[in-house]
Amino acid sequence: MEIGIYGLGRMGGNMATRLAQGGHHVVASNRSRGPVEEAVQRGAVAAYTIEEMVSKLKSPRVLWSMVPAGDVTDETLEEFAKYATAGDIFVDGGNSNFHDSQRRAQTYTARGFRYLDIGVSGGIWGLQIGYCMMVGGPADAVAIVTPLLDTLAPPNGWAHFGKSGAGHFTKMVHNGIEYGMMQAYGEGFELLHASEFQLDLQKVAQVWNHGSVVRSWLLELAERAFEAEGSDLAHIKGYVADSGEGRWTIQEAIAHDVPMTVLAHSLFARFTSRQEESYAMKLAAALRNQFGGHEVKTE
Repeated sequence: MEIGIYGLGRMGGNMATRLAQGGHHVVASNRSRGPVEEAVQRGAVAAYTIEEMVSKLKSPRVLWSMVPAGDVTDETLEEFAKYATAGDIFVDGGNSNFHDSQRRAQTYTARGFRYLDIGVSGGIWGLQIGYCMMVGGPADAVAIVTPLLDTLAPPNGWAHFGKSGAGHFTKMVHNGIEYGMMQAYGEGFELLHASEFQLDLQKVAQVWNHGSVVRSWLLELAERAFEAEGSDLAHIKGYVADSGEGRWTIQEAIAHDVPMTVLAHSLFARFTSRQEESYAMKLAAALRNQFGGHEVKTE
């Protein structure tokens, strides 16, 4: 079937390729020309503006946005609406806040369009193994895009979770859990690295990935990282960004009185990773010196 994809970054570009390889007619567009030309080499049709993208599709169109959350998504959807016709389906596949998805669904439904929020997981590996997708929005729109989702996902890799916002809400919690898992692996391997045994951490990860209760795809990626960088990870700076979903997850946990101690710790640990030097730890050292005479290291 036909689809227009706008936003050909690490995720969007590979999704366009997977759809084209799956036999779909993909019209690919992006703010800059380079990614469009790459998509054409992989089987897509070029469109250098959203207007051109919409013009190359027949109604009811599927117009899929893969741009960063926030204002950029709002601007992209407004461009869709400027050139689309009633009955067309707008898909937000970025990591939007589910409240924004609910607002957008209400706005564009009132203007005669159909709106789906689809949380997409799979990273750069999705091209090869498929994308896990969590869908929110009206069932009639989901039915239309089902062939696209079947191509993008591995078997049993997507589901419709209900009304607008449900897809991005589910993806938000998914990413919050991801924070916790990454932090647990990080802390565990730090202890292994600090031990007296001079352990081969790639070998540890490899063994744990065969029959262990902690085996996972993230642990497979840890094994790859140790293979590439060595157990010391010497060339990697311990700075960990967050794209918002972890914060939103904690905010929702507070709103619903749900204890999320692991996820909250994991989020704040990421904040700690960005400090060249922690003022809080400087004060803690000063206080230990004041009340106990403990040594203070000075610059």
